[in-house]
Amino acid sequence: MKSFLINRNIIASSGRSSMRLEPEIWSALRDICERESVWLDDLIQHIEAQVTEGGRTSAVRTFAFQYFRHAAAETDSVQGLAEVIASQPRRPVGRPPRLEPPRRGMTWMPGVRA
Repeated sequence: MKSFLINRNIIASSGRSSMRLEPEIWSALRDICERESVWLDDLIQHIEAQVTEGGRTSAVRTFAFQYFRHAAAETDSVQGLAEVIASQPRRPVGRPPRLEPPRRGMTWMPGVRA
């Protein structure tokens, strides 16, 4: 049986790594990044910081599910993710400004190459 998982490179808390996720999860992550105006790498690192047990991919799937579950319930108890990530120290990485148009070979998620 053919795998429907998509492998992408990311920069996790421990450094460069890769994750295999379903296309729907990658799409959900893209939507979360766009809604919260954050980079994918920053989102992944935020998710990793919250994990106490289990793996990164499981934590990412759970986060995406919970994010949209809260959005559907329209609760105001969830602090804006952009505020949480903005309050955390950023590691220096040479990245293009957010408003720069994508360059050839770049995808819709910052930090992920096609």
